[in-house]
Amino acid sequence: MCGIVGIIANEKPVAAELYDSLIHLQHRGQDAAGIVTADTRFHTKKGLGLVRDVFDEHNMARLQGRMGLGHTRYPTVGGYDREDAQPVWTGVPYGIAMAHNGNLVNYSELVKELSEVDLRHLNATVDVEVILHVFAGALEKQNHADLPFFEKICAAVEEVFHRVSGAYSVVGMIMQKGMVVFRDPHGIRPLAKGMRVNPDGSKDYIFSSETTMFYALGYRQFGFVRPGEVIYISLDGEVQSRILRKESFTPCIFEYVYFSRPDNMENNISVYRSRLRMGENLAKQWQEVYPDRLPDIVIPAPSTANTAALSVAHNLGVRYSEGLYKNPFIGRTFIMPGQKARKRSVKYKLVPQELEIRDKKVMIVDDSIVRGNTSREIVRMVRDFGAKEVYFVSACPPVVSPCFYGVDMPTRSELIAATMSVEEIRAFMGVDILMYQRLDDLKEAVLRKGNHSVDTPCMACLNGDYVTGDV
Repeated sequence: MCGIVGIIANEKPVAAELYDSLIHLQHRGQDAAGIVTADTRFHTKKGLGLVRDVFDEHNMARLQGRMGLGHTRYPTVGGYDREDAQPVWTGVPYGIAMAHNGNLVNYSELVKELSEVDLRHLNATVDVEVILHVFAGALEKQNHADLPFFEKICAAVEEVFHRVSGAYSVVGMIMQKGMVVFRDPHGIRPLAKGMRVNPDGSKDYIFSSETTMFYALGYRQFGFVRPGEVIYISLDGEVQSRILRKESFTPCIFEYVYFSRPDNMENNISVYRSRLRMGENLAKQWQEVYPDRLPDIVIPAPSTANTAALSVAHNLGVRYSEGLYKNPFIGRTFIMPGQKARKRSVKYKLVPQELEIRDKKVMIVDDSIVRGNTSREIVRMVRDFGAKEVYFVSACPPVVSPCFYGVDMPTRSELIAATMSVEEIRAFMGVDILMYQRLDDLKEAVLRKGNHSVDTPCMACLNGDYVTGDV
């Protein structure tokens, strides 16, 4: 899971807006960040760490050009070296740069194929480089074809769809040509689009994993990149698009549960409203299963679960309390590299408020339980501060299968629900009651509202049904 952004402007340089966009996408990746811009050449700055640590006034001044790409990295493929930071680029043909969010199922096979058959050199261990070389090789073959340039781009993207399996939302640019954007045929990873009209009537365009920066930068959202769609914007502002493949539209449900910021409008569905509905459905389930048990307070495991917890409390008629204070300067524990770092970070990140907890029946609402150790630490802290009873409610059903589409759930052995029953997990966590959201209720919460055209969300981590069919 990563954050990507591409901006093409009519006149003004885009580096500052790319930087601001990455700040808005920081929650999607904390390990590395990068920007590449283009005028008559590519200007690149990449580094390890947070956005604010990678960029300064000196290197930002070098990033000239009115189109560019940005990326925040959360690695699911490749290492943690600077060479694996995105965006990446190649000089042939034309000069092409790309950044992507997702994960390729057939990455290893394609690396071997590109190296041994296509004779392409791969300089890093990130899967976007595979997409880049498949696209570049196919575009190069179109060089002598008597076709409009957009038709050549369509042929190159069609080759990507033919050879590449998995989840990928891609923003790219071609030197002296324009910006290219496309999304895998199932639309697993998000990609929104926005437009800004300048005083002279010209238009600037932005494509991003989330809409969270649109208002601040003056863009208006106009939908999202469709599954299997390619969009090309030339340097003179002409916009062309085509849907090349029509498959079932199955965006990742974990985006709504955890990854996306609540103010994001994803696939024309409000993330905030979907989380309110998750809480509403959880409250109804609690009243059905435990009609004679009521907590004194509802506390979120901050901060992704805040919205669902607020809704649970409202629908149960119970006081909502921020009984766990979150230090805002510590990153998201789920996307930290390594269980030891995640576990150590919990106590640094969360501080219980004793007056809100002592001698009370406390319901903790969390977005999900993946590995279980973070949830266990939270319960232990609440117990240490004198809770009389502790109930733990998860807005997400049990995570039972690894994700191969861009979320860091690579093996069943890491997933507590894959090896333990709900009762065993309850005992491991040390809670009086453990309740998971039902799968159908989660799906209903996400799809209830919005002009979204989603067929069904990808829920492979919850039901083992992998939408690409080749896992």
